[in-house]
Amino acid sequence: MVETLIDKCPRVETERLVLRKWQMSDLDGLNKLNTDPRVLEFFRKTPSAEESESALKRALQRQEEDGFCFPVVEDKQTGAFLGYCGLAIPAYGGPLPCDPCVEIGWQLIPETWGKGIAVEAANFWLGFGFETLQLDEVVAFTVVQNHKSRRVMEKLGMTHDPAEDFDFPGVPVEHPLCRHVLYRLSKKMYLECENG
Repeated sequence: MVETLIDKCPRVETERLVLRKWQMSDLDGLNKLNTDPRVLEFFRKTPSAEESESALKRALQRQEEDGFCFPVVEDKQTGAFLGYCGLAIPAYGGPLPCDPCVEIGWQLIPETWGKGIAVEAANFWLGFGFETLQLDEVVAFTVVQNHKSRRVMEKLGMTHDPAEDFDFPGVPVEHPLCRHVLYRLSKKMYLECENG
């Protein structure tokens, strides 16, 4: 899998976006993303500058080891850092009800919200995951209250079964951000939508 993604897909252009691997020069953009209160509405804390730098170093390591790690999204015209969106193998410190799995996720600056940026980037990565990586399924999850992300998941054709909602590993059950929803998209469903 590592050779497939890194060799064949180090940088991709969609209609409005460039999707590419992380670089250390992305640290300023990541710091800005990680300190915006609108972006952090459903996060339990604001990452420090040191934590953002550690997260970037982990992303660099994981994209080499796994072949992918929520790639960077930038504006094709300006080169501006918009956030990240793509595929990753979850590593959240505890089992998930969908393990083993490949997750699609995104975190984008608020100026992109409502403009279809997440859907545009995610659609490319779903196609890549199912057609090139030959994945059988891709999942996504978020806190129950995150209706913006849930709408994106639904626009991508993902489905939600309330029976699969779960408490996030390591989060106290009484915490308001503990309960998560799980969305799934199978290769069969994806291909039916693409050909439909």
